[in-house]
Amino acid sequence: MSDKKIVDKQYQIEDTEHSRQILEKAMEVAMKEIPKGHVATYIPELGKVDPNQLGVCFYPLKGDKICIGDYDVRFTMQSVSKVIMLIVALEICGLDNVFRKVGAEPSGEAFDSLVELDKNDAKPYNPLINSGALAVSSLLLPEVSFQDMLRYTRRVCSDPEIDLNRTVYDSEMATCSRNRSISYLLESKGIIATDVEDNLKLYTKMCSMNVTADSLANLANKLANDGVSTVDGKRYMSSITARIVKTLLLTCGMYDGSGTFAIKVGIPTKSGVGGGLLAVSDKRAGIGVFSPALDAQGNSIAGCKLLREIANKLCLNLFYDPEWDKKIEEETVITNLREHSVM
Repeated sequence: MSDKKIVDKQYQIEDTEHSRQILEKAMEVAMKEIPKGHVATYIPELGKVDPNQLGVCFYPLKGDKICIGDYDVRFTMQSVSKVIMLIVALEICGLDNVFRKVGAEPSGEAFDSLVELDKNDAKPYNPLINSGALAVSSLLLPEVSFQDMLRYTRRVCSDPEIDLNRTVYDSEMATCSRNRSISYLLESKGIIATDVEDNLKLYTKMCSMNVTADSLANLANKLANDGVSTVDGKRYMSSITARIVKTLLLTCGMYDGSGTFAIKVGIPTKSGVGGGLLAVSDKRAGIGVFSPALDAQGNSIAGCKLLREIANKLCLNLFYDPEWDKKIEEETVITNLREHSVM
């Protein structure tokens, strides 16, 4: 059998039992990473969450959904909600209007940084950091209410139980000095033209919606299928919106760890400090992960390990290479360059 046929067979991911075995082994490996991380404490309510939770929902375009561990535990979306805000803004405001307010480049800074934003007159680097999402939210504010956004979130995540976590929302609003500073800086630059406090409330409510790993997998599955549900065949966003979102997930979705994550895992992914990960393997599968212990960049430490473990084994890596795990572990890339006289 040729390499192409092997890849094509794996590309379909229809062997549910084989996939489950891979996921279960990945869960065991990922659990060992949890003690290395810490829950977010700068939002007091998030600091109360049990860090030892881990759940995954794997939803291939062909084959059965596989859910393991704490996949049905509710947690707040936090920055994963930026994906939904971006989708809606692109759909109702248009591509040109969105990218007039925000760029599409990796920032190289922490997700809540305002250093680079304050140094120059430029707009926020991308919609998946706080400053960029606040700019996107300001576009939405005159067009939709939070209830509109909540209804769409429930639909696109195929989860009617999603709701506002009022306790987390109040906790965030009481401790959002940094986001408030970013907002007023954006207003001073003319990027936010709406009421700053109202915009901050909409943004924070979006972050405070309760979801599950299953909810995120449902959204990721639609993104992987060009914006179309594999269940009812309905389109939930345009093809161009789905493509833009997936591109930004790869380049910007993991904050200042995005480049490293792309090299090691190669699955377009968005993280949130609530412990959620939304991962999209285009034309293959959507994945939702929950594990609240975070690494230094604010990404789920066990979740990232889990995705790395399954990326090649389930042919999910955007740059699929059956030998990649071995190569990266043995650091053979430089050796190969020297062997071929490139260096």
